[in-house]
Amino acid sequence: MKPITKLFAALAVLMAMLIPAAPALAKGPFDDGPVIFGGNYTLESGDTLNSDLVVFGGTVEIQEESVVQGSIVVFGGTVTVEGVVEQDVVLFGGSGSLGENAVVKGDLVTVGGSFSRAEGSRVEGEIREEQAIEIPAPQVPAVPNPPSPPEIPAYDPLGQAVQALVMAIVMGALAMALVLFLRPQMERVAHAAIQQPFVAGGAGLLVMIAFPFALVLMVVTLILIPVAALSVLLLIVAWVFGLISIGMELGERFTRAIDQDWPPVLSAGFGTFLGMLIVGGIGIIPCLGGLVQLLVALVGIGAVALTVFGSRPYPLTAGAPTPAAASTVTPPEEPLPPAS
Repeated sequence: MKPITKLFAALAVLMAMLIPAAPALAKGPFDDGPVIFGGNYTLESGDTLNSDLVVFGGTVEIQEESVVQGSIVVFGGTVTVEGVVEQDVVLFGGSGSLGENAVVKGDLVTVGGSFSRAEGSRVEGEIREEQAIEIPAPQVPAVPNPPSPPEIPAYDPLGQAVQALVMAIVMGALAMALVLFLRPQMERVAHAAIQQPFVAGGAGLLVMIAFPFALVLMVVTLILIPVAALSVLLLIVAWVFGLISIGMELGERFTRAIDQDWPPVLSAGFGTFLGMLIVGGIGIIPCLGGLVQLLVALVGIGAVALTVFGSRPYPLTAGAPTPAAASTVTPPEEPLPPAS
């Protein structure tokens, strides 16, 4: 878990962007461990959890004489440990406490959070307190008076190529992190995008058309301004999640094409990096490149919308012949020999 802990510290903000708004319980990163979104989790006394535990905005209680075989990672929530944690306890922006009988055999790491320890609690690894991750507020450029006509940006293919490379690296790293936690959801999104690209693209187009009207309506209704901000965030989430899900499918197909068996983390990262690099390279082409990038974005957003962030599969069109049915052909009867 120690390399994963370092990876979380670098990608905490990006990971927080990919959390659906509603509470949910999904498969975990290792050994089908639980991932809690905005809910509560209690490990009863005497019970054992044979996996990691990840919680986003929820409450965790590890009661006395219970054992967590993996690590505990909490984003913006509360964790209370009275039992034994075999690996690390990582807390991002929340609060936690160790009871007098608590034992953490790995590291205790807090990032922008607080952790209290009762007398008698034991941490066998390192205790680290990292600084909170700060996001600088965007600066609004001053509007000239009188406003001058907008300048057409110069065509800079080299700069765009560097931007495409950086974006591909960032998205590939994000895909490697997310496939540990949300691989089933990513597979559902990729399945909808690959099997039904026109339906997904149409759904993405409808979302993009309806979104500005809904946003204006929510802003006009002052009480819904926080909902409008959350809607913008979810749209960005859908775009990112759709692209990395398609990239994961691209990586898996590439490994099958070269007759290799890569780990899911490696294939997802490489496929997303390769896909973003190709799309970014095409984007350098004037006019045509922007259209291709828009179509890919619409397919990704539509696939996320059809599967509700991968929480349920999107059904294929009914009535298509299956391979078994297509291969079942009744052989023609042999002609009877002529009567002598």
